Amino acid sequence: MGKNIFSWDAFYRVPIIGIVRNLSMEDLQHILPVYQEAGLTTIEITMNTAGAGKMIQYVRDSFPRLNTGAGTVCTKKELTQAVNAGAQFIVTPVTDKKIIKACVRQRLPVFAGAFTPTEIYHAWKLGAAMVKLYPAKTLGADYLKDIKAPLNQIKLLPTGGVGADDIAAYKKAGADGFGIGSPLFVKHLIAEKDWKGLLEHFTIFVNKVQQ
Repeated sequence: MGKNIFSWDAFYRVPIIGIVRNLSMEDLQHILPVYQEAGLTTIEITMNTAGAGKMIQYVRDSFPRLNTGAGTVCTKKELTQAVNAGAQFIVTPVTDKKIIKACVRQRLPVFAGAFTPTEIYHAWKLGAAMVKLYPAKTLGADYLKDIKAPLNQIKLLPTGGVGADDIAAYKKAGADGFGIGSPLFVKHLIAEKDWKGLLEHFTIFVNKVQQ
């Protein structure tokens, strides 16, 4: 499988982490070629998705050019499972000192979830590669801008309800990347197996983030 090395070059080419939650392996197998064709480079499988470990292994083996990570990592056990599956980065919903420090020791980029200025600063000081501002949509791009004013050295990844039409405002506010789940993986397109429609949809996000 090779070393679990995260490519920052690939991430910054299209700084979107696509969040896969509660999709089947069959759907994922159809989605991944389209995902890569659209130019997306980084994908996260949440650990509360059935068969998450097998999915991470599948993406690593079959789509080695993608950055493949594990999300919703809340315990050391889940972290171990994610690493053993080949995860190249870790995403957490909260700031957990033990998880962040374990990732730092393993030189594994960790995108730690936080919301308040104190939580965000704490996650960054512990060694988070980026801080996942979650839930971002609750207070919007202006909140991120306000956080960035005194804490401009901290890289922020707004996550939670961020759609294609929100990207420009977040970029202007200082976002360093985006975590996007359901607005990216549109349920009805997947249910209808409309892979061409999904490709067009993914391409909209790629274009928005590269503008």
